[in-house]
Amino acid sequence: MGKGKLAKFADMAQNPLVVECPFWMLQKEGFSLRGNWNKDFFKNDNPIVLELGCGRGEYTIGLARRFPQINFIGVDIKGSRMWTGAQTALHEEMKNVAFLRTNIECIDGLFAADEVAELWLTFSDPQMKKATKRLTSTFFMERYRRFVKDGGVINVKTDSNFLATYTKYMVEKNKLPLEQCTFDLYAEENIDSSLTDIRTYYEGMWLERGIPIKYLKFCLPHEGALEEPDIEIPVDGYRSYNHEVVSTKKTGK
Repeated sequence: MGKGKLAKFADMAQNPLVVECPFWMLQKEGFSLRGNWNKDFFKNDNPIVLELGCGRGEYTIGLARRFPQINFIGVDIKGSRMWTGAQTALHEEMKNVAFLRTNIECIDGLFAADEVAELWLTFSDPQMKKATKRLTSTFFMERYRRFVKDGGVINVKTDSNFLATYTKYMVEKNKLPLEQCTFDLYAEENIDSSLTDIRTYYEGMWLERGIPIKYLKFCLPHEGALEEPDIEIPVDGYRSYNHEVVSTKKTGK
């Protein structure tokens, strides 16, 4: 491990805005903040919004600056990326920001029922080979139901046509209330400026490459069985900035 990463991990360990709870710790010790985020961490009763897969925390920080009356928590497992946002929040003395380093797969063990008002999924891995790994799959929607308030809002911002298309089919299949859907966000007029003014590191790269940004906003009621959409979707022809080809398959489910 490089000295840069070691220094960042040391900073993270000392940063009062950072909470770490990997899966093994959750299994062994439980999590004391579960159900107590407002009382013990933020020390207020303001709504809590999560950004899952926050990376460098650009959206968590950007939203927290705009909405000081709301508490924002950026969640990711990669501490060296999260360091940027955590240091920014610390230096700006932000009172409505936290960063949680954990595995998203165990997210429902870190928040109690109805503790979270809204979710942001920003540029998640589309996981084109396995639906249950997608953060917009019904597998994860069932987990979100355990801690997101009834009818809570789910925001999805992505470069991936595959993930956006899959998510739209999932929403339609389960008749979830869809409030907004666009496959070219920056071509839209009269949209909330927070959708375009706040950009993640990866969003900037996709825009430079001319890849349209997609955005979906829908609500997640607690009631009703969820079903996966059974439809073939064209796969993306790229995976990341430095890897153009993702698969030899032309479609996936």
